[in-house]
This record gives sequence, structure tokens and C-alpha cells, in this order.
Amino acid sequence: MLQTERNRADVDRQDADPVSQTIHLNDGQVLQMVRDALRRGRLRLAFQPVVMAANFDRIGFHEGLIRVLDPAGRPIPAASFMPAVEAHELGREIDCASLAMGLQVLAAHPGIRLSINMSARSIGYAKWMRILRSVLSETPELGERLILEITERSAMLLPDIVSSFMRQWGGRGVSFALDDYGAGTLSIPALHDFAFDILKIDGSFVRGIQRNKRLQVISASLLAVSKQMETLCVAESVESPAEAAFLRALGVDMLQGFAFGAPTVEPEWLHAAMPKTA
Repeated sequence: MLQTERNRADVDRQDADPVSQTIHLNDGQVLQMVRDALRRGRLRLAFQPVVMAANFDRIGFHEGLIRVLDPAGRPIPAASFMPAVEAHELGREIDCASLAMGLQVLAAHPGIRLSINMSARSIGYAKWMRILRSVLSETPELGERLILEITERSAMLLPDIVSSFMRQWGGRGVSFALDDYGAGTLSIPALHDFAFDILKIDGSFVRGIQRNKRLQVISASLLAVSKQMETLCVAESVESPAEAAFLRALGVDMLQGFAFGAPTVEPEWLHAAMPKTA
């Protein structure tokens, strides 16, 4: 009986989803897991569409979200490991891998635009900058389809450096998106010091917005700032048709979330001819 229970427990652990398994790891174990994944090439981008609010069938761009694959090949979302690696060089290596894969996808699929996440710390990381410079020097047209996403918190770590970087590379066609817009400490005057093309309203202000007056007021205010700055506004974490309908009526430009597709490492278009997007 005891042996049977032990065997069942082993099976349960093997069948448990990788996110649940990662939650029980300490930071040291997470770092080792990510190092192993980098060394063995177990990294992928998971792609999620960002659709036009005026027409849900039109895709504005895709976001490429970094995933670590567990030994069984199952993807682990960045939220399960990035907090542990962000302040380490390992976080910069993750950014390097994400950028390199994203640029490869852009080269292979000339009909799409793609956003890739980055940290302010990566601007000073020689390898990351070398990847960006070398690829865009050889194929400068890729810059017009590349969007680099940075969170409010990361942008405010090194605001002067981030602002200078954005203006330099924005002049070469690269677009910039502020991720988690509204969730950080970035003030409106400080926002004007940057050169964002896209502001992505944090999902905490989106989920359940159709029935929550407070969220409606906050999102409307964030949208008003975006309109004043002449940037595109994306609502993140849209999970239901009711949320999507409300946000479209509010005037948001684009929508992203499970309502339009979960992130996947194997979208249909990745291995097929990709139709041109908006």
C-alpha cells in the first residue's frame, strides 16, 4: 500500500504543470533551472496577438513572450522565473535570447510586427546591444517592424539612459511600448520625457472593467493621457467579450488577452506563409 501511494505521488509530481512545480522552487533553484535551459537551448517565444479594437479580426502586432521549457518540453511563463533572474546577469542573457529569437522571426516573416520585452539593464549589456546593432545594420528594414517593450518600473531604474536609447533607436524605425502602464510610479511629466509609441494599460485596470466604475475611471484617464500624447493605447489582459466591447466603446486602439488567443509557442503562422497584418 505504501509503495503504491509513493508511486502515485511520483506520477502526480511528473504530471503536475510546470508552473506549479516552479512555485515550490527557491530562487537558487530557479536560477539553476534557467541556466540549464539556456545551456541546453530550451527557450522559446510564445506569441500572443494584439488585435485592432475597431476590427477584432485584424492583428496589429504579436507580442513575443519568453518561455523556458522544462525537461519535458512544457513552457514555463516568464512570471514564474523572471523575478528571480531580473537583477542577475542571467536576466540579461534571457533578454539576449528573446531579442535574437524575435529578430529571427521578423526576418523569416516579413508580414508581421513583433514586440519583444526588454529591461533597462540590458541597454548597458554589451551582448544585447551587439545583437541589436548587428542585425539592424545588416537588415535595417526589420527595425520598422520591431517593438521593444519595457515596464514602468524598469524604465524608471535608468530614466536618462532609457530616454536616450529610445530616441536613438526610434530614429532608426524601432517602436517602443510602455508595458504595465498605470501600475508603476511613472508620472505624467516623466512620461513626456520618454518617446513611447504605444502605452499598454495594465491588466489590473482591465479585468472586469465593464462592471467596475473605479476601473472605468482609471482606464479612461490613462486613455486620455495616451490620446494627448498621440500614442497608441493597448488594453492588456482582456479575457471576455464584455470587457472587449466596453474597451472598444471607450476608445482603446488595440486589445490583447485570452479573449483573442493565449500565448503559444506554436502558432499556425510560424510554419506557414504569414498574411500581412495591420
